[in-house]
Amino acid sequence: MKILYINTPSADYVQDLTYSGLVKKFGASNIIDYKWNMKYHIPYKKYPKNLGYTSGSFLSFLRVIDFKEIDYVFLGSSKLETFHTYLEIAPKIPSHVPVIFLDGGDREEIGMDLKVYGDTDNLYERAFAIRPFDFIFKREYFADKSYDKNVAPLPMSFNFDRLPALPQDFKYDVSFWAVESHSLRTEVLKRLENRYDCEQNGTTRNQKFSQYKRKGSFYLQELSSCKITINVRGGGWDTMRYWEVPAVGGFMLSQKPGIVIPNNFEHEKDAVFFQDDLSDLTDLCDYYLKNEDKREKIAKAGLEKMKQFHTDEKRVEYIFEKIGNLIK
Repeated sequence: MKILYINTPSADYVQDLTYSGLVKKFGASNIIDYKWNMKYHIPYKKYPKNLGYTSGSFLSFLRVIDFKEIDYVFLGSSKLETFHTYLEIAPKIPSHVPVIFLDGGDREEIGMDLKVYGDTDNLYERAFAIRPFDFIFKREYFADKSYDKNVAPLPMSFNFDRLPALPQDFKYDVSFWAVESHSLRTEVLKRLENRYDCEQNGTTRNQKFSQYKRKGSFYLQELSSCKITINVRGGGWDTMRYWEVPAVGGFMLSQKPGIVIPNNFEHEKDAVFFQDDLSDLTDLCDYYLKNEDKREKIAKAGLEKMKQFHTDEKRVEYIFEKIGNLIK
């Protein structure tokens, strides 16, 4: 199996997690990142920008690409650099080789994040004119929207290689460390003002990502120190927090996503979902702060589901299962 993985050097969680999963499934020598992505091979980035890092692969920059040996081509993101690179080499790709597009963007429409990033050259339309994509995997696969049969949902996941040693004790009661990238996030933060230990632990308004006090592996350690962590959609429904909280063994109180997530968490089984109008948000916080056994049972089940269905490698298994079903 030889896979040409066309990518952007900028951070893209779906792209980076899929690359990591492909390497774990098929081996680093069989996944050719093009153009060579430094952060995949040199450990100079901190979490979460190191999600695709693979140790011992630095010399891969010496590889010579033989397009006749390629079995699959992946476009790893809906970023400008990815499409520019693809358009440069598309004529070299044999017609029988499947081309797969991973749309990890925030927008409901396929490929529309290109416009958000400033596309004035109709990159998606030009790529489609050369040849339609054989398969498309979409992060923001809306539950109330119909898609073509060769389009499937692909939410984020978690790379457990990035998990640091975690503390065993709780430091915080209720946390929501987030920028206000959606109006509901603002409303949640308003409702949490002057409640629990929110002000003390940094669950406050007007935060900026660049000024986060908790970064890298320390962020994951701090996340695991919370009795309850709240998750709310940002620019898109899918957030890294949705996967990080159960991955660190935490209890997640979340808005229910409006996208399709295969093998999603189930209410009061491995996560808890609050109402969209937030009418039960603080009541649920109160309840699960008091009922520690129930909270810990749900958190444990969430971690088990993560390992069973939502690792980077499990996502790749899912991708090829879908591709196989579509071929049939």
